[in-house]
Amino acid sequence: MKISIITANYNNEATLENCFDSVRNQTYGNIEHIIIDGASIDRSMDIIKTYAKLPFVKYFSAKDDGIYDALNKGIKRASGEVIGFLHADDILANKYVVQNIVSQFQLKQCDGVYGDLHYFKGSSPFNIIRNWVSKPFEKNLLKHGWMPPHPTLYIKSKLYQKNGFYKCNYKIAADYDFILCLFRQKDLTFSYVPEVFVKMRMGGTSNRNLKNIIRKSLEDYRILKNNNFKYPLITLTLKNLTKIKQFVN
Repeated sequence: MKISIITANYNNEATLENCFDSVRNQTYGNIEHIIIDGASIDRSMDIIKTYAKLPFVKYFSAKDDGIYDALNKGIKRASGEVIGFLHADDILANKYVVQNIVSQFQLKQCDGVYGDLHYFKGSSPFNIIRNWVSKPFEKNLLKHGWMPPHPTLYIKSKLYQKNGFYKCNYKIAADYDFILCLFRQKDLTFSYVPEVFVKMRMGGTSNRNLKNIIRKSLEDYRILKNNNFKYPLITLTLKNLTKIKQFVN
């Protein structure tokens, strides 16, 4: 089973090497790493070109229309049976993550696999400030604002061919829209692995400042309405409240 990991990058020279090392050190061998660069003006391309000397790495650099446009470009270039994402300032939690994902796909014969997520602050991935522990999926969880941690979600590539790509009219929350599209389909199955897949650096687009937090909530509300949730405001409120208990004292 070939796994395609897509990394979108724009001016992340300070964190790229850590991201790349976490993929390079995986014990599972059949990986394709696709880097989509948005015409960075820092040292990103020097780092990417050096890394791309490895046979499993592909890259493409051009201006894009935001993170979801970049991810869509990566999806279209992916040749793996399964696709996942790793942001340029994030890392895979350990060297066995991809092997464990593949094992779960083989064991459960499912359409998607997801796990848990750590948020860390600063340069140390051990400085955990938020611990997102997920749970096995049940359909009724969606109306309570539940979603799997998107950076941990790996799905069969055929689902993009069937359902389309990320909607670029959403600038921060298109992943939530796509997850709702998938997880509401009765014929698809998803399997939860209770272990940390990804360590995510705080300060991403959705939580960088108050303006972006508000913008994300407004996009979430639009998404819930467009997906015909009966009480979108209640679902959105529950979605945001569930985050509080994730923060580590």
